[in-house]
Amino acid sequence: MFSYYMLQGAWTTIWLSVVSMVIGCSLGFVAALMKMSKNPVLRGIADFYVWLWRGTPLLVQLVIIYAGLPQIGIRLGVIESAILGLAVNEGAYFAEIVRAGIMSVDRGQNDAARALGMDYRRLMRIVILPQATRVIIPPLGNQFNGMLKTSSLASVISMEELLRHAQQLAQIEFRVLEVYIVAAIGYLIMTSVWGAIQKRIEAHYDKPFGGSVQGVAAASMPR
Repeated sequence: MFSYYMLQGAWTTIWLSVVSMVIGCSLGFVAALMKMSKNPVLRGIADFYVWLWRGTPLLVQLVIIYAGLPQIGIRLGVIESAILGLAVNEGAYFAEIVRAGIMSVDRGQNDAARALGMDYRRLMRIVILPQATRVIIPPLGNQFNGMLKTSSLASVISMEELLRHAQQLAQIEFRVLEVYIVAAIGYLIMTSVWGAIQKRIEAHYDKPFGGSVQGVAAASMPR
């Protein structure tokens, strides 16, 4: 019973982190493109978003979303509040990761691709993103590693994840030390497994980008 209850909490931690990360990456990618836009309004919105969510504690954000929004008529459940808080917070960090990755690509390749007649979408898909991905993957993996641990803050709004289950068991069993040691081991296992997966992913992407802009463009042209 003890181990099964903790495993339930660990599983919730995993899927909560994955879902929040996927949504957060999507938000972050859009925010990164907005930050690099020539439109000052889009840049301003993205800058404000990143400034606000990176400049305030995640715990405060979760409490405002879950307990504060109902005061203005917006009611979200525990799961929705946890996912929204974690995802929007992660998106602010991922926006800077994506922007740094894109900016790391030599600007000369951008100019060369433009000279070859590539539009913005083809430029991003064929030239920029494949190279930027190599820069983005390591910090993105570290962010997910952190997400597995920071998701424990959702216990404050009663999200039934690993830490919340540990808190409940500690109150019922009066075995605080043992319960929290088990929880700590659970987090160590999850982050260690992800660390091994991350190394494989990084090794896969840590290969020379094949071909020059001209070669890629020629290969992509219709015959």
